[in-house]
Amino acid sequence: MMASSKKRLFLKSIGVTGLLSSLCPIGTALAQLRVEIAGVGANQIPIAIGQFWDDPAGENQITAIVAADLQRSGLFRVIPSNDLIRETGTIDDSFWKSKGADALLGGSLNRADGRIEIRYRLHDTAKGVALTASGLKVNPQFIRLAAHRVADDVFEKLTGIRGPFATRIAYVARTGNEYRLEIADSDGENAFAAFRDSEPVISPAWSPDGSKIAYVSFGPKKPVVYVQELATRQRFAVANFKGSNSAPAWSPDGRRLAIALARDGLTQIHMVNADGTDLRRILTSNAIDTEPCFAPDGEAIYFTSDRSGSPQIYRMSPSGGEVRRVTFNGGYNISPAISPDGKLLSYISRRDGRFQVYVLELPNGQESRLSDGPSDESPSFAPNSRYIMYASKSGGRANLSVVAVDGSARYTLNAKASTIREPAWGPFTK
Repeated sequence: MMASSKKRLFLKSIGVTGLLSSLCPIGTALAQLRVEIAGVGANQIPIAIGQFWDDPAGENQITAIVAADLQRSGLFRVIPSNDLIRETGTIDDSFWKSKGADALLGGSLNRADGRIEIRYRLHDTAKGVALTASGLKVNPQFIRLAAHRVADDVFEKLTGIRGPFATRIAYVARTGNEYRLEIADSDGENAFAAFRDSEPVISPAWSPDGSKIAYVSFGPKKPVVYVQELATRQRFAVANFKGSNSAPAWSPDGRRLAIALARDGLTQIHMVNADGTDLRRILTSNAIDTEPCFAPDGEAIYFTSDRSGSPQIYRMSPSGGEVRRVTFNGGYNISPAISPDGKLLSYISRRDGRFQVYVLELPNGQESRLSDGPSDESPSFAPNSRYIMYASKSGGRANLSVVAVDGSARYTLNAKASTIREPAWGPFTK
């Protein structure tokens, strides 16, 4: 039976507790999106979003998705409007400024040859100029993805930061005795099961190009590391050795995996090619060393070890060598995750009996607590490094929560019928 949290040391890598085989659609597992924005106030950018002309869904789907994305980020105050605003024509800046809007988004949709063309314009009402005027064509089934891309463009034009909305997430869902590795849009929609089984699955990890997922399956009645191609539905074992095989982490070039193996006794960190060849041990100690993750430049691996008597996070070269301790506050720190820009380390720390998400600014050592639950786990950064997704509990149910790295905004993706945990936020893709 799956344990409720990482209360025991290194649950992911030891596999001592029970913690899926084809790609097939399922009902959306995440629903009832709740937005909880805190501490932003006047810092939010007020933007009016008009209704897109000729929305083929008949329910202003583009407008609704873009508005939800921007509001969820915590950086925008969306001013709803029933006005139909085209991507061309004159804009009355004084009218929109009277509504409190610093920016205005509008556009139209056209259908031809079975595809949908979305054209849109983002307008600065203070300067009276267009910030972007663009368009894209998609097949009807990808209209939600197209709306996320519009939101990404707006986010970047107004903040200077790449938007995270057109990305995907992976997580483990459980309903009854069935475990599923699910893939969904960043807002929890369009979920499908990449793998399902009656045995547990843990530790999903995206390849850098987003085409594959590594994970640990207990299907063979022991923890085994697999890599699965999402497009072809094929999977293969990359680590099926004696003892526990666990905690896969991709190298930034996608050619190798760092994994934790107990084949020689204590769990230790090894390196293996992504096709399962050339296994080699990169660290030898008298401690449990596990949960590796690569720095984005590939020059370091962060990992969890109890070599100091309690679990803490350490850093070393991928080729081995000197080990340096990174976390010093708190007596129990696990589950390291490095931001894609390499500036932040997130982890779970147990303090006063509560397991919560912390973030450490690596350049200056400044630490902040980002969550307030009693049993939070598995932090994972958005690809733009500005948000962290983690597993949390509310009302006795496990959910996925997202918090801005500065703590200014948060929201929760509530499971409608499943227990969900072990989130992994996917990379940017083309």
